Amino acid sequence: MEEIKHRSDPQPPNLGGSEEFDEIRPYEAEEMKQAFEELLNDRQFQMVLKGFAPWLPKSVRNGVLRLAFTGVKTPLDFQKRFMKPVVKYIIRKHSDGCSFDDAALRGDAQFQERYTFVSNHRDIVLDSAFLDVMLVDGGYPTTVEIGLGDNLLIYPWIKRLVRMNKCFIVRRGLSLRETLASSQTMSRYIHHAVTEKKENVWIAQREGRSKDSSDHTQDAVLKMMAMGGDLRELNIVPLSISYEFDPCDYLKAQEFQQKRDNPAFKKSRQDDLDNMRTGIFGYKGRVVYRAAPPVNTWIDELADLPKANYFKALAERMDREIHRGYELFPCNYIALDELNGNTANASHYTEADRQRFEKYLAGQLDKIQLPDKDLPYLRERILTMYANPVRNKKSAGNG
Repeated sequence: MEEIKHRSDPQPPNLGGSEEFDEIRPYEAEEMKQAFEELLNDRQFQMVLKGFAPWLPKSVRNGVLRLAFTGVKTPLDFQKRFMKPVVKYIIRKHSDGCSFDDAALRGDAQFQERYTFVSNHRDIVLDSAFLDVMLVDGGYPTTVEIGLGDNLLIYPWIKRLVRMNKCFIVRRGLSLRETLASSQTMSRYIHHAVTEKKENVWIAQREGRSKDSSDHTQDAVLKMMAMGGDLRELNIVPLSISYEFDPCDYLKAQEFQQKRDNPAFKKSRQDDLDNMRTGIFGYKGRVVYRAAPPVNTWIDELADLPKANYFKALAERMDREIHRGYELFPCNYIALDELNGNTANASHYTEADRQRFEKYLAGQLDKIQLPDKDLPYLRERILTMYANPVRNKKSAGNG
């Protein structure tokens, strides 16, 4: 087995066969042991481990991890052994529970075939991690391979770890020509993962999270997925993700003001890390995932549309499915009524709900650290994040 040579950009060893996807795909079973050893030998990863258990010598920490790694042969094994307990702990510690409404899949003739989940995007790390746990607990035969932007792979150990965790890499910041070539490769890989590897896939409906929680599918994402073959073979499932409280709401509001005051503002790597950390360890309230019927149950209705209109119509229909699947909470209705200056949705919340949300909102606004803090603007931005799911669900005809 060829040695992984570049610590700055870890690559899988060449095991023969097709190399087309080597730069983006998750590790294969044959690569897991070597990747694990490379991870343990990474100085920055060791610093992270030391932060969790500073009293343990490095040799003991590594010994414990090697013992735990015994019997791990595939990325799915790794997820079940290492990631599932961590994610379950996050659900217990930092939320009021996470549920998965997959009734639309249970009644599907292709149930327990493979799916490509296309969802709105609420959390950088946890959207796919929560889904993995719920698929395992729900008796599905495997988890999802995850499309992850390379802008988040800040350190080599992160890239190595996510590839052990069934991530494939979405390249960002490319030229137009490079983007086209990268999209074609990624599309072929997604089709390969679903049809040949028999994997599920998760991908966000757009690049990055919607800062105002108004979720809309980018045509470009669907066009990319179609480059590698017939969309029907991907068995696409629109998936709705609903958080009662978004731990990053104040960071998003802060970024809104920063961009308003300085149109050239761009987030730093540290900002990305802060968002990841806050999303993982912040309070989420209740979290609900809801799957819509696979698009194969209705996609033929669009078959006669001109090519110029096809992907726009497909994106709009997927948006309706995702919006209909939202789980709405009292805070969503309270936020909409506050913005509208009325109590039109008062039947959906109590006075205790309203007071709780006001206390939460004040606490989030207090966390914002800006020299010229525009409280009315920041408050409006956060309220809009919570109101938009109600607006979208009502527009979709179910809210």
